[in-house]
Amino acid sequence: MEFENIAIKKPADLNFILGQSHFIKTVEDIHEALVGAVPGIKFGLAFCEASGACLIRSSGTDELLTDLARENAMLIGAGHCFIIMLGEGYFPINVLNTVKNIPEVCNIFCATANDTEVIVYDNGRGRGIMGVVEGEEPKGFETEADVKWRKDFLRKIGYKAG
Repeated sequence: MEFENIAIKKPADLNFILGQSHFIKTVEDIHEALVGAVPGIKFGLAFCEASGACLIRSSGTDELLTDLARENAMLIGAGHCFIIMLGEGYFPINVLNTVKNIPEVCNIFCATANDTEVIVYDNGRGRGIMGVVEGEEPKGFETEADVKWRKDFLRKIGYKAG
């Protein structure tokens, strides 16, 4: 029995969603939900089956992203986990609630573009995700200038009105 830290492999700016589900139809349901939420979305998805054949099931609209999702799923290797690699210009904020509302989705561990390590526990028979370490630790409190920058930035990128 041991713990292992698994670094998510991805290009620096690529966003991903890591979660846990409970049923083989997860792959089809997540795929359908993503393309229904954002027409033309580019993504790759992989799901670690935890019983039966125990295969990594996958789908997506982009072959390279699907391969990347499969590679990360194999590295994590935890029962019923899934990872969605989002293409350039697509963000978790656009699909996260859609994914969370899929009936078989149990948990979302993170949704980010930051460097992330997945803490996995291996009991010798199976593996489970204990949590994630995402990004960096805080460096202080925001100042009035930082608040102004945050508000201006959100308006600049279109997430807040004028």
